[in-house]
Formats: sequence, structure tokens, C-alpha cells
Amino acid sequence: MDDLRFGTRDRRGNWRPDEPLHLPWTGKVSAATVLGFLRDYLSGWNLTFFAISLGYWFFVLPSNDAMAVLDWGWAGRLLAVNMAGIFVFFGAFELRYYIQRRQSQRFKYNGKFPGDQLSDVFWFYSQNLDNFLRSVFITVPIGTAVEVLVLWLFASGAVPMSSLADNPVWVVVLILVSPLLHEAHFFFVHRAIHWAPLYRWIHSVHHNSINPSPWSSLSMHPVEGLLYFSTLFYHLILWSNPFVVIWQWNIAAYGAVVGHIGFDKLEVTGDTAVNSHAYAHYLHHKYFEVNYCDDGVLPWDKWFGTWHDGTRAADEKMKERFRKKKERRNRSTAAVPAE
Repeated sequence: MDDLRFGTRDRRGNWRPDEPLHLPWTGKVSAATVLGFLRDYLSGWNLTFFAISLGYWFFVLPSNDAMAVLDWGWAGRLLAVNMAGIFVFFGAFELRYYIQRRQSQRFKYNGKFPGDQLSDVFWFYSQNLDNFLRSVFITVPIGTAVEVLVLWLFASGAVPMSSLADNPVWVVVLILVSPLLHEAHFFFVHRAIHWAPLYRWIHSVHHNSINPSPWSSLSMHPVEGLLYFSTLFYHLILWSNPFVVIWQWNIAAYGAVVGHIGFDKLEVTGDTAVNSHAYAHYLHHKYFEVNYCDDGVLPWDKWFGTWHDGTRAADEKMKERFRKKKERRNRSTAAVPAE
């Protein structure tokens, strides 16, 4: 496909879409916008993660009786499946778009490939290897530990839960709102770890990948990994269900790849492509202090003044905000009396 029909490429090879990003709930709300939101919300990536969750439910997760006892048998099996699943899912995107480079640079936001650049901020000077090791061998085990704990608390009876047979409406409601719960949790945790001391200690590990790729998705400091998957703890007070816990975990784990694909469209054939919905989070990696939400479903960034829709006008607005922030910092520094 000719990506220049949909955007522009600068002299550095970086591609920018012509169409600005849109938040679904900040303009005029009509029946058409509601139906469009529901269509997108109930299909695409969410449908993919839901299908994966069904696979977990029927083929991986043991019975409640088995999970009522906290042991390495079922916990180890779940960990192995999680690690293998993330390896295959993330690895498929990494292989096609970053190793084989089947799409070359078409629709790629950053014209460079991480594998072509060495940096001492990464283990073994390699972003790809660093991100792979951190994602699969650090963050996934931490997330699985949270998942096992929550499942065990439900199965053991320590925390009350709802069943689909007894409370079908509530379980369906929880299934429907789980992506929104992840988005809200991610936004506020994300804003917190951008506070300068926490950023330097924790979040800077993830932001070393200015030019993210699929392996960057869960490449985090262990503390951030714990905070990221702590969204599962909400279910302990929501009268939830083990399936919803699995679904919530998969939204966070498998869904992390969405914002780190690095391509705006993924070509299916020579004439067709699907939207990745990766641009909002790519802009966060590029500019650091914009688009704190995961994929721009909730309007938190708009309300807090950190929304960037990808346009040059948004660039100028962001620069002005940074300029005022610098001025405030300089005035605060100048006000401190010298000893």
C-alpha cells in the first residue's frame, strides 16, 4: 500500500497520519457516535483478547477445587502458558514487522528499527534483547503471581465471588467494563510514576524504548509491573468471577502490545490494512508527557490537559505547556535564597 495516501513522511523517515486522533466522548454525542464506539469496543483487539481468555478458561484454568489449594502445580502451569502465550503473541508481531520487515517502513511512525541501533541503556546494548528478557522473564511472572493470588482467594472462599449461573447480569457487566477499568487504572498509575522521583527510579526503564517495538510492551521495572497488574485487585471487592479475572489479566498482558506495535496500519494484502490504534501511545513514548491513557478510550488526558491528537497544532500546544512549566520551575528555583 502507498502510506503517503494516508499521511506524510519527514526527512528522517518518520511517518505521521493525516487524520488527527479522536476521543469518543469529547465531541457531540449522537446515536451514530455511540454505535460506532460500541462497534469498535466490542470488536477488534478486545474481541481477540476475549477469544484468548476463552481459550484459557476451557483449556488452561483448573477447577475451583484445584485452585483452592495454593501449590506450584496449577500456578506453574499458568505461568508457563502465560510466558509461552506472550512469547508467541508478541513474537509474531516482532517477527513479521521488525525482523522480516514484511511491511518495510510503510506506516511506521519512527523510520528507524530498534535492532539497527545499539545503546548502553539496554542490557547487552540491545533494545530487542533487553525488552524481550524484561517482558517475558520479569513482568509476566510478576503479573502471573498477582493473577494466581486473586484466583486462589476466590477459589478458597476467602473472597466472595459471583457465578454466571447465579448472577449472569453482574458477570456480563464486569466483562463489559473490564477494558474501561484497565484504562482508568492505567491512567492514574501511569501519571503517578511520571512524578520525577518515581520516574527516575521506576518508569524510566520502560521509557528507555523511545522507539518502541512489540517486545517493549511489558518491558518494565518490577515495581511498575506489579502496579500495572494490580488492576486485578479491584475484582476482590467487586464480587467478581475467575473468568473475569483471566479476562482482565489478558487485557493488560496481551493488550500491552497495541500501543507498542509502532505501525499505524497493519497490511493484510496489497490493498487492505487494519488500523493498529497504536498512535496515541506512540506519541507518549515520543513526547513523554502526553497521552497517559493506554489507547485513548477514556477522556482523562483531555480533562487533565495532556491530550495530543498527533497534529502540528497539538505539537505547538504541547511546547507552550512545556515552556510554561519550565518558567514555573525557574521561578521556583530563583525564589530559593542562596546560603
